[in-house]
Amino acid sequence: MKLGEIIRDSGVLQVRGNEDLEITGIFSDSRKVVPGSLFIAVKGHDLDGQSFIGAALKAGAAAVAYEDEDICAAQAATYPGAENAAYVKVENSRHAVAVMAANYYGNPSHDLTLVGITGTNGKTTTVTLLYNLFMGLGYNCGLLSTIANFVGTKRYDTPNTTSDPITINSLLAEMVQCGCQWCFMEVSSIGMEQERVSGLKFKAGIFSNLTHDHLDYHKTFAEYLRCKKLFFDSLPKDAFAITNADDKNGMTMVQNTKAKIITYALRSMADHRGRIIEESFEGMCMRIDGKEAWTKLIGRHNAYNIMAIYTTAVCLGTDPDEALLAISSLDSAKGRLENLRGPKGLSTVIDYAHTPDAMQNVLSTLRDIAPERELICLFGCGGDRDRTKRPEMAEVAEKYADRIIVTSDNSRSEKTEDIFEDIRKGFSIKGLSKTIFIADRREAIRTAIILAPENSTILLAGKGHETYQILGGVTNHFDEREIVQEVYKTLENQ
Repeated sequence: MKLGEIIRDSGVLQVRGNEDLEITGIFSDSRKVVPGSLFIAVKGHDLDGQSFIGAALKAGAAAVAYEDEDICAAQAATYPGAENAAYVKVENSRHAVAVMAANYYGNPSHDLTLVGITGTNGKTTTVTLLYNLFMGLGYNCGLLSTIANFVGTKRYDTPNTTSDPITINSLLAEMVQCGCQWCFMEVSSIGMEQERVSGLKFKAGIFSNLTHDHLDYHKTFAEYLRCKKLFFDSLPKDAFAITNADDKNGMTMVQNTKAKIITYALRSMADHRGRIIEESFEGMCMRIDGKEAWTKLIGRHNAYNIMAIYTTAVCLGTDPDEALLAISSLDSAKGRLENLRGPKGLSTVIDYAHTPDAMQNVLSTLRDIAPERELICLFGCGGDRDRTKRPEMAEVAEKYADRIIVTSDNSRSEKTEDIFEDIRKGFSIKGLSKTIFIADRREAIRTAIILAPENSTILLAGKGHETYQILGGVTNHFDEREIVQEVYKTLENQ
């Protein structure tokens, strides 16, 4: 594709060089640059890609997009022959890389029904359920999520909630080539602020809820809300803005959208209403728009997820009865209230809950379903992340759990003991009396299960689908399912 076609509508301020240059690929990572490609030097949150312009030219980049003239000139001066490359000065490199990526891959989002979801909790579950629902209805679909990306049934692992624009558009293009009709995508607040989804055309946007998270990045709740709201502000007129009317920020999210607003709720008046009739560890019965439906998922937070996917499916043309029937066969996403039954009547529940609100949802669900069972909560907090939620996690655990084990999560570069100190601040004296601190998460899980009385419920919060743990900057294999089964086997052999 010619350089001029790639940079169209991307906020170009100046071009030096041949716009008819044939480009062989586009990259924002200088380590991936190949001869004849376009390197887009993105000013990131932690790293400035302009510092790697010289490395990209050395690797054979035929063109470079940049923001700062002085930095670009200094970098180009380090590589002989840099004068043969084309240089594209842009107003905003984050916006430019998203638009250029969409152009390079033929704007694939225009050839798909692209549905995005944003919110604090429920994003992964909702997009995964939508993907499974529409696949079950016979459509070929794509999925872009925290757990994995899927093109049809082909899986790709993913490092971020919202991937970089080049990866997103390359996957969307592959979906189009493979005959996918739908794509369901998580859209994070950080992804919106960094313009990773600029240049994409969404047919529907879903809002789940907004609670405390990512304040290490956004600094204030108001800024966090603003970044979420950007998604709905950018939806086109022919799209749907689907929002949770029960969330206090639900209508704020869509107040400036051009899209058609559709609401769902369990308590408020809404276009689509539901309520829980009964629930157990096996699932729950709901009444949705006057009709009863069974789901294998449990908990009020999952009732909202069910309402979100039902509302979306109906908005996009699915028969309501067909949607309810498909919902009844759906399983939850991996690591979301995943119940592993064991000896002594034990239930060990693995869940990704890593915010105060998410943990309250899970603990209150487990308490409501089996109030007679002892409830043990094991959790930690991620290092190098929002410290203000750590004492709040402790308060939630103390409120609902009979016993608490505080352990490591992904401590990253922080010392686990320093994270423990922040968590301790949230416990009362009574709470501390039922809490033990065990830094080694494997040993903490073992302790929780072995010491649990018969017929107890044990919640392992925070890791969910993850199969690794990051300690001291080192990533190690760590799958809680494997550890739980090992401990169960030990108990069975005693």
